[in-house]
Amino acid sequence: MPMYVLIVTSFKGGSDIGVTSQWNLPEHWTTVSWAKAWTSLSDSFFRTFQLAIPVAVISSLIGAANGFVLSRWRFPGADVVFTLILFGMFIPYQAVMIPLRDIVTTLGIPPGIPTLVFVHCIYGIPICTLIFRNYYATTVPEELVEAARVDGAGLLRTFGWIILPISIPGFVVTIIWQFTSAWNDYLFAIFLSNTRNGPITIALNALAGAQSPDYAASMAGALITSLPTLVVYVLLGRWFIGGLMAGSVKS
Repeated sequence: MPMYVLIVTSFKGGSDIGVTSQWNLPEHWTTVSWAKAWTSLSDSFFRTFQLAIPVAVISSLIGAANGFVLSRWRFPGADVVFTLILFGMFIPYQAVMIPLRDIVTTLGIPPGIPTLVFVHCIYGIPICTLIFRNYYATTVPEELVEAARVDGAGLLRTFGWIILPISIPGFVVTIIWQFTSAWNDYLFAIFLSNTRNGPITIALNALAGAQSPDYAASMAGALITSLPTLVVYVLLGRWFIGGLMAGSVKS
């Protein structure tokens, strides 16, 4: 029902929009609001791809490396390290937002998308590590790693040539998860960027938060903003569920 209102309102003209007529189809279908929304969001739309794609790939690779070492190439204190990594999942973003901003400023990371890529990669490590550790611990046979060791393969070669090629289910899950998280994020974006260099959520808020909001353009903008994540889930949804289930139980 909300989706219906969202769609029909985005194609209405100003005179058709109102509380009493929100369920009615447009008397005159128009794409003016879509053009206005796209004009306002287009730059940030492409910037958000520059954010979400690197975040999804980098954090997934780091999580895969962590998960492999913590599950199949263990070292003294591995469980303590794993617990400390997971602790990052339970730290409220709001509690560290101000010191986090000071850190990225001190490190000299360029504002906007580079800063957000750095932050999202760091905060994506715990969940990606958890997913890959469980996947490797229950799905990858121990004999496979032992055979690589016997053949003289070290840690990096075993990971790169043996483990990564069989990690596709785990990567599907983490890439979808991280892509969606980075694309939909607003809290980091509002603290660490602005409408000139930030992602699409900032631009959408500016479009919808004017003193005299254009409801049709706001609805069209919301649909444009949600379209990439919707496409990702429609195309990769069944692999996402399969990846979540992979490694959930031992055979």
